[in-house]
Amino acid sequence: MLTGILAGLATGALWGLTFVAPRVVQPFTELDISIGRYALFGILSFLLMLHPRFRAGGISRARIGAALMLGGIGYVGYYLCAAYAVGLAGPAIPPLIIGALPVLLAIVGNWQDGGVRWRRLIVPLVLIFAGLSVVNLGTLDSAATPEARSRILIGALCACAALVIWIIYGVWNARIMRASNPPDALVWTGLQGLGALLFTLPLFPVSYVTGATALPAYGFGSPEGQRFLIWIAILAIFASWLATWFWVIASRRLPLALSAQLIVSETVFALIYGFVYERRWPYHAEWLGTGLLIAGVIAGVGVFARTEPRRDANGRLQAGGI
Repeated sequence: MLTGILAGLATGALWGLTFVAPRVVQPFTELDISIGRYALFGILSFLLMLHPRFRAGGISRARIGAALMLGGIGYVGYYLCAAYAVGLAGPAIPPLIIGALPVLLAIVGNWQDGGVRWRRLIVPLVLIFAGLSVVNLGTLDSAATPEARSRILIGALCACAALVIWIIYGVWNARIMRASNPPDALVWTGLQGLGALLFTLPLFPVSYVTGATALPAYGFGSPEGQRFLIWIAILAIFASWLATWFWVIASRRLPLALSAQLIVSETVFALIYGFVYERRWPYHAEWLGTGLLIAGVIAGVGVFARTEPRRDANGRLQAGGI
């Protein structure tokens, strides 16, 4: 279990980079980041799969299809929503919204298996709602114009969409990894990388037709272009391939409720990265909202941690995880 916990924490630290990258690589767009990151992720996965160790031998077509969908929707779809959320709403609101994922994902598992009485979830849900309300209202009040408020609201909606996508990804991935004869972690990571590449290919023409790319204006030889390439490599290697591998390990070794709790580290690291980039301390509303959110997550963790995971006749954790 310790290996799974460490893998889950490492995943959160690497995924936290997602929330600061759109601001660091400006004027390159969220679409530029998505295309570069996941194209390189897929290419690296393909090159690794040329070696027999990383090939998908013995995996059914249904599971291969699931892996491709997980890589496409769970990564490309999620990151587009998260990146646009940061670009529109800033570095604080999106990670706080997506930070509700640990409890919400555990609730989904509880809805499937009925392991916890719903009245025990009132306190954590109220704390999370209060935390999100404080930080969102505080940021909206500080916005100077109605246009700025509109951008923040749209960004918050993008963050909510990213949250829904990740819940679907987390449940689907956990079911496969805890089923009988689960796929190898490295192979499963590579297949998801190929899925991310396939879903990225249509974005190339879209970025040029819509003009949602800064590449023609800056290229790769400019200081901005070189910074962009460095961050694309960081996101592809560490926040995509390595983080996916860590998460597959955590999903295999831990029940869904426990692995979901470890996603708190993504929120914590994302906020740290964002405040370091802006070279400031959190505002009072951000301190209060973050504190309430973390308190809600901790309360939710306590509820689910006291619940014994269900196991099948062979002693394996059931797919629901609670």
